[in-house]
Amino acid sequence: MREFVTSVADEGIGTLVLSRPPSNALTRQMYREIGAVAAELGARDDVGAVIVFGGHEVFSAGDDIAVLRRLGAADAESVTAGCRAALDAVAAIPKPTVAAVTGYALGSGLALALAADWRIAGDNVKVGVTEVLAGLLPAAGTDRLVGTVGAARAKELVFSGRFVGAEEALALGLVDELVAPDGVYDAALSWARRHAEAPGYVLAGAKAMIDAAATVTDAAGEGVRRYVEVFGSTIGS
Repeated sequence: MREFVTSVADEGIGTLVLSRPPSNALTRQMYREIGAVAAELGARDDVGAVIVFGGHEVFSAGDDIAVLRRLGAADAESVTAGCRAALDAVAAIPKPTVAAVTGYALGSGLALALAADWRIAGDNVKVGVTEVLAGLLPAAGTDRLVGTVGAARAKELVFSGRFVGAEEALALGLVDELVAPDGVYDAALSWARRHAEAPGYVLAGAKAMIDAAATVTDAAGEGVRRYVEVFGSTIGS
């Protein structure tokens, strides 16, 4: 019996629903449940696309800081491992995925949204990599943050822990589409339906190819950036 994360499937669309009010603060249990629901939806033949949804008020405010502060070192490491496993499980869903982001997506909550293929947010949304404000390292999904905004911008967001408004989040690529706050889930549903019509094996294969190419491109790009930092901008001269 899952307590905080559930799945709903209707007319070919699956929804992974976070439900730990008031802020969907994430815990080891939630990470386990996210991973299990992601695997379940990914394996269902009657589901062609998946929405990740935190409800109409808050997507997720990130890790439950009060719980983290009570943990010892070994337990804290298990939270990081659980976070990584949950994010990877969402990213590995072999179907188009969209995060329907309402209210706040902070810390590991933002990392969860970044694990989806597409992010639709309310035009009043606030996102941020806020762990530094609590004296903590950022969530295990910083690789996706760097892949989205680049290393320099990722460092600025992590070091400052600042909240990013909707328009800047769109410009940075942290979200891909802005809609009225009350229309976030409906917009995500429309996106999911549009992309669930193609044959599942084609979408799964295309997604795997693109993800693999993005990993190679990110690694190559980082290599070039490091070369320039060390040797100067002499490439091609």
